[in-house]
Amino acid sequence: MAKGKKKADGGAAAEREALGRKEYEKELKKLHVELVKLQLWVQEKGLKVCIVFEGRDGAGKGGTIKAITERVSPRVFRVVALPAPTEREKSQMYGQRYMKHMPAAGEVVIFDRSWYNRAGVERVMGFCTEEQARKFLMVTPAFEKLMIDSGIIIIKYWLEVSAEEQTRRLKDRIDDGRKIWKLSPMDLKSYTRWDEYTRARDEMFAATDSTWAPWYMAHSEDKRRVRLNIISHLLKQIPYKDLSNQFKVELPKRGKLGKYKSVPYPFKVVKEIF
Repeated sequence: MAKGKKKADGGAAAEREALGRKEYEKELKKLHVELVKLQLWVQEKGLKVCIVFEGRDGAGKGGTIKAITERVSPRVFRVVALPAPTEREKSQMYGQRYMKHMPAAGEVVIFDRSWYNRAGVERVMGFCTEEQARKFLMVTPAFEKLMIDSGIIIIKYWLEVSAEEQTRRLKDRIDDGRKIWKLSPMDLKSYTRWDEYTRARDEMFAATDSTWAPWYMAHSEDKRRVRLNIISHLLKQIPYKDLSNQFKVELPKRGKLGKYKSVPYPFKVVKEIF
Protein backbone atom coordinates (compact mmCIF):
# COMPACT_ATOMS: atom_id res chain seq x y z
CA MET A 1 0.00 0.00 0.00
CA ALA A 2 2.78 2.44 0.80
CA LYS A 3 4.03 4.22 -2.30
CA GLY A 4 7.01 6.00 -0.77
CA LYS A 5 6.02 9.40 -2.15
CA LYS A 6 7.10 12.25 0.11
CA LYS A 7 4.98 15.17 1.22
CA ALA A 8 5.32 18.52 -0.49
CA ASP A 9 7.01 20.03 2.57
CA GLY A 10 9.71 17.38 2.61
CA GLY A 11 8.14 15.13 5.23
CA ALA A 12 9.01 11.45 5.09
CA ALA A 13 5.48 10.13 5.62
CA ALA A 14 4.43 7.97 2.71
CA GLU A 15 1.10 8.31 0.97
CA ARG A 16 -1.16 5.37 1.68
CA GLU A 17 -4.43 4.06 0.42
CA ALA A 18 -7.36 5.77 2.15
CA LEU A 19 -8.69 3.87 5.14
CA GLY A 20 -12.18 2.47 4.57
CA ARG A 21 -15.07 3.58 6.76
CA LYS A 22 -15.85 0.07 8.04
CA GLU A 23 -12.29 -0.55 9.22
CA TYR A 24 -12.09 2.98 10.63
CA GLU A 25 -15.26 2.62 12.69
CA LYS A 26 -14.16 -0.78 13.97
CA GLU A 27 -10.84 0.57 15.24
CA LEU A 28 -12.38 3.79 16.53
CA LYS A 29 -14.85 1.85 18.64
CA LYS A 30 -11.98 0.04 20.37
CA LEU A 31 -10.19 3.31 21.02
CA HIS A 32 -13.35 4.91 22.40
CA VAL A 33 -13.56 2.12 24.99
CA GLU A 34 -9.98 2.93 26.03
CA LEU A 35 -10.75 6.65 26.20
CA VAL A 36 -13.56 5.92 28.63
CA LYS A 37 -11.11 3.92 30.75
CA LEU A 38 -8.73 6.88 30.62
CA GLN A 39 -11.56 9.19 31.67
CA LEU A 40 -12.31 7.07 34.74
CA TRP A 41 -8.61 7.02 35.61
CA VAL A 42 -8.27 10.79 35.27
CA GLN A 43 -11.23 11.30 37.56
CA GLU A 44 -10.11 8.72 40.10
CA LYS A 45 -6.55 10.06 40.33
CA GLY A 46 -7.42 13.74 39.98
CA LEU A 47 -5.16 14.20 36.97
CA LYS A 48 -4.96 17.51 35.13
CA VAL A 49 -4.46 17.02 31.40
CA CYS A 50 -3.98 19.77 28.81
CA ILE A 51 -3.95 18.79 25.12
CA VAL A 52 -3.01 21.38 22.51
CA PHE A 53 -3.97 21.04 18.85
CA GLU A 54 -2.29 23.25 16.28
CA GLY A 55 -1.66 22.84 12.58
CA ARG A 56 -2.35 23.97 9.06
CA ASP A 57 -5.78 25.26 8.10
CA GLY A 58 -7.80 22.29 6.89
CA ALA A 59 -5.49 19.75 8.52
CA GLY A 60 -8.34 18.12 10.44
CA LYS A 61 -7.96 19.44 13.98
CA GLY A 62 -11.70 19.77 14.54
CA GLY A 63 -12.52 16.29 13.26
CA THR A 64 -9.77 14.75 15.38
CA ILE A 65 -10.98 16.53 18.49
CA LYS A 66 -14.54 15.38 17.77
CA ALA A 67 -13.34 11.79 17.39
CA ILE A 68 -11.65 12.03 20.81
CA THR A 69 -14.61 13.55 22.62
CA GLU A 70 -17.71 12.01 21.05
CA ARG A 71 -17.95 9.09 23.51
CA VAL A 72 -16.62 10.65 26.72
CA SER A 73 -18.17 13.06 29.19
CA PRO A 74 -18.07 16.77 28.24
CA ARG A 75 -17.78 17.47 31.96
CA VAL A 76 -14.40 15.73 31.98
CA PHE A 77 -13.17 16.34 28.42
CA ARG A 78 -13.65 20.07 27.82
CA VAL A 79 -12.90 21.65 24.45
CA VAL A 80 -11.68 25.24 24.40
CA ALA A 81 -11.86 27.10 21.08
CA LEU A 82 -11.51 30.79 21.84
CA PRO A 83 -12.65 33.51 19.42
CA ALA A 84 -10.52 36.51 18.51
CA PRO A 85 -9.53 38.47 21.63
CA THR A 86 -11.70 41.37 22.77
CA GLU A 87 -10.24 44.85 23.20
CA ARG A 88 -9.95 44.19 26.93
CA GLU A 89 -8.16 40.89 26.36
CA LYS A 90 -5.77 42.58 23.92
CA SER A 91 -4.68 44.87 26.77
CA GLN A 92 -3.96 41.93 29.09
CA MET A 93 -0.72 40.03 29.48
CA TYR A 94 -0.49 37.70 26.48
CA GLY A 95 -1.78 34.26 27.36
CA GLN A 96 -3.83 35.51 30.29
CA ARG A 97 -7.13 34.60 28.69
CA TYR A 98 -6.02 30.98 28.32
CA MET A 99 -5.14 30.53 31.97
CA LYS A 100 -8.72 30.44 33.26
CA HIS A 101 -9.40 27.45 31.01
CA MET A 102 -6.60 25.28 32.38
CA PRO A 103 -7.71 21.92 33.81
CA ALA A 104 -8.57 21.35 37.45
CA ALA A 105 -8.21 17.93 39.07
CA GLY A 106 -10.09 15.25 37.15
CA GLU A 107 -10.29 17.21 33.90
CA VAL A 108 -8.94 16.94 30.35
CA VAL A 109 -8.90 20.26 28.52
CA ILE A 110 -8.41 20.23 24.75
CA PHE A 111 -7.35 23.49 23.11
CA ASP A 112 -8.49 23.84 19.50
CA ARG A 113 -5.70 26.34 18.83
CA SER A 114 -4.05 27.86 21.84
CA TRP A 115 -1.52 30.38 23.07
CA TYR A 116 0.55 29.29 20.08
CA ASN A 117 -1.57 31.64 17.96
CA ARG A 118 1.16 34.16 18.64
CA ALA A 119 3.76 31.95 16.98
CA GLY A 120 1.54 31.26 13.98
CA VAL A 121 -1.38 33.30 12.72
CA GLU A 122 -0.60 36.44 14.73
CA ARG A 123 2.98 36.50 13.54
CA VAL A 124 2.28 35.65 9.90
CA MET A 125 -0.74 37.93 9.55
CA GLY A 126 0.89 40.88 11.32
CA PHE A 127 -1.29 40.93 14.44
CA CYS A 128 1.82 41.11 16.60
CA THR A 129 5.30 42.49 16.07
CA GLU A 130 8.34 40.34 15.37
CA GLU A 131 9.70 41.34 18.77
CA GLN A 132 6.51 40.13 20.48
CA ALA A 133 6.67 36.84 18.58
CA ARG A 134 10.33 36.28 19.49
CA LYS A 135 9.67 37.06 23.16
CA PHE A 136 6.77 34.61 23.13
CA LEU A 137 8.97 31.85 21.73
CA MET A 138 11.63 32.62 24.32
CA VAL A 139 9.39 32.50 27.41
CA THR A 140 6.93 29.75 26.41
CA PRO A 141 9.11 26.77 27.43
CA ALA A 142 9.49 28.27 30.92
CA PHE A 143 5.75 28.98 31.06
CA GLU A 144 4.98 25.37 30.18
CA LYS A 145 7.51 24.13 32.72
CA LEU A 146 5.60 26.05 35.39
CA MET A 147 2.40 24.37 34.26
CA ILE A 148 4.00 20.94 34.50
CA ASP A 149 5.48 21.73 37.91
CA SER A 150 1.95 22.57 39.07
CA GLY A 151 0.84 19.06 38.09
CA ILE A 152 -0.57 19.64 34.60
CA ILE A 153 0.19 17.07 31.92
CA ILE A 154 0.79 18.87 28.59
CA ILE A 155 0.51 17.07 25.25
CA LYS A 156 1.02 19.12 22.06
CA TYR A 157 0.00 17.99 18.58
CA TRP A 158 0.69 19.62 15.23
CA LEU A 159 -1.35 18.36 12.26
CA GLU A 160 0.45 18.72 8.95
CA VAL A 161 -1.12 18.43 5.51
CA SER A 162 0.25 18.94 2.02
CA ALA A 163 -0.50 22.09 0.05
CA GLU A 164 -2.43 20.05 -2.52
CA GLU A 165 -4.65 18.36 0.06
CA GLN A 166 -5.22 21.65 1.87
CA THR A 167 -6.45 23.20 -1.38
CA ARG A 168 -8.80 20.29 -1.99
CA ARG A 169 -10.28 20.51 1.50
CA LEU A 170 -10.75 24.27 1.44
CA LYS A 171 -12.48 24.04 -1.94
CA ASP A 172 -14.70 21.34 -0.49
CA ARG A 173 -15.76 23.73 2.25
CA ILE A 174 -16.85 26.26 -0.34
CA ASP A 175 -19.06 23.71 -2.09
CA ASP A 176 -20.55 22.09 1.03
CA GLY A 177 -23.23 24.03 2.91
CA ARG A 178 -22.40 22.05 6.05
CA LYS A 179 -18.80 23.24 6.06
CA ILE A 180 -18.92 26.80 4.72
CA TRP A 181 -18.80 28.17 8.27
CA LYS A 182 -15.33 26.65 8.61
CA LEU A 183 -13.95 28.95 5.91
CA SER A 184 -13.33 32.36 7.48
CA PRO A 185 -11.93 35.48 5.77
CA MET A 186 -8.74 34.83 7.78
CA ASP A 187 -8.45 31.36 6.26
CA LEU A 188 -8.59 32.87 2.78
CA LYS A 189 -5.86 35.37 3.61
CA SER A 190 -3.74 32.71 5.26
CA TYR A 191 -4.08 30.44 2.23
CA THR A 192 -1.77 32.71 0.20
CA ARG A 193 1.04 32.50 2.78
CA TRP A 194 2.05 28.84 2.81
CA ASP A 195 5.80 29.46 3.00
CA GLU A 196 5.43 32.09 5.72
CA TYR A 197 3.47 29.61 7.84
CA THR A 198 6.07 26.93 7.19
CA ARG A 199 8.83 29.22 8.39
CA ALA A 200 6.83 30.24 11.47
CA ARG A 201 6.11 26.56 12.24
CA ASP A 202 9.78 25.62 11.97
CA GLU A 203 10.88 28.44 14.27
CA MET A 204 8.14 27.53 16.74
CA PHE A 205 9.29 23.92 16.84
CA ALA A 206 12.92 24.92 17.29
CA ALA A 207 12.07 27.18 20.23
CA THR A 208 9.32 25.27 22.04
CA ASP A 209 9.93 21.57 21.39
CA SER A 210 11.21 21.01 24.91
CA THR A 211 11.96 17.75 26.69
CA TRP A 212 9.19 18.48 29.21
CA ALA A 213 6.57 19.59 26.63
CA PRO A 214 7.53 18.12 23.24
CA TRP A 215 5.66 18.59 19.98
CA TYR A 216 4.22 15.59 18.19
CA MET A 217 3.58 15.95 14.45
CA ALA A 218 0.90 13.91 12.69
CA HIS A 219 0.54 13.81 8.91
CA SER A 220 -3.14 14.06 8.05
CA GLU A 221 -3.52 13.37 4.34
CA ASP A 222 -6.02 10.69 5.43
CA LYS A 223 -8.32 12.11 8.10
CA ARG A 224 -9.44 8.73 9.36
CA ARG A 225 -5.92 7.44 9.79
CA VAL A 226 -4.72 10.54 11.61
CA ARG A 227 -7.60 10.37 14.07
CA LEU A 228 -6.82 6.75 14.94
CA ASN A 229 -3.09 7.44 15.13
CA ILE A 230 -3.47 10.44 17.43
CA ILE A 231 -5.91 8.74 19.78
CA SER A 232 -3.62 5.69 19.97
CA HIS A 233 -0.67 7.95 20.71
CA LEU A 234 -2.60 9.97 23.29
CA LEU A 235 -3.56 6.86 25.22
CA LYS A 236 0.13 5.95 25.53
CA GLN A 237 1.08 9.35 26.96
CA ILE A 238 -0.98 8.89 30.13
CA PRO A 239 -0.45 5.52 31.84
CA TYR A 240 -3.83 4.32 33.13
CA LYS A 241 -5.47 1.24 34.53
CA ASP A 242 -8.87 -0.22 33.76
CA LEU A 243 -11.20 0.77 36.58
CA SER A 244 -14.38 -0.10 34.71
CA ASN A 245 -15.01 -3.17 36.87
CA GLN A 246 -15.46 -0.82 39.82
CA PHE A 247 -18.25 0.98 38.00
CA LYS A 248 -20.42 -1.93 36.89
CA VAL A 249 -24.07 -0.94 36.81
CA GLU A 250 -27.13 -3.10 37.18
CA LEU A 251 -30.61 -1.76 36.60
CA PRO A 252 -32.79 -1.98 39.72
CA LYS A 253 -36.23 -3.57 39.54
CA ARG A 254 -38.78 -1.13 38.23
CA GLY A 255 -41.89 -0.52 40.29
CA LYS A 256 -45.33 -1.47 39.05
CA LEU A 257 -46.40 0.60 36.10
CA GLY A 258 -49.83 2.17 35.72
CA LYS A 259 -50.34 3.47 39.27
CA TYR A 260 -50.43 6.96 37.88
CA LYS A 261 -52.73 7.91 35.02
CA SER A 262 -51.38 10.69 32.86
CA VAL A 263 -53.58 13.78 32.71
CA PRO A 264 -54.71 14.65 29.16
CA TYR A 265 -52.70 17.59 27.89
CA PRO A 266 -52.60 19.26 24.47
CA PHE A 267 -48.91 18.59 23.81
CA LYS A 268 -47.36 20.37 20.85
CA VAL A 269 -46.00 17.28 19.14
CA VAL A 270 -43.10 17.46 16.71
CA LYS A 271 -44.36 16.51 13.26
CA GLU A 272 -42.97 13.18 12.06
CA ILE A 273 -41.76 13.83 8.53
CA PHE A 274 -39.13 11.08 8.46
